[in-house]
Amino acid sequence: MSQQVIHRDPEIYSGAVVFVGTRVPLSFMFDYLKAGASIETFIDHYPSVSKQAAVAALEIAGQLADKHAHLVR
Repeated sequence: MSQQVIHRDPEIYSGAVVFVGTRVPLSFMFDYLKAGASIETFIDHYPSVSKQAAVAALEIAGQLADKHAHLVR
């Protein structure tokens, strides 16, 4: 996805990373997923976030994790 789906703005939700066009922090989605909820459940509770944006944000997080991962022994 070439369109930006997340961003940070000091004027929105105290500068937290949010989904573009919403005031929904990205961390909310991770909280849902950590609790065992599905992306669909998250989207049901935050309908201003599209499934496409949620999946794209997960892809971005995965790419960042791969890029910054370090082997821990």
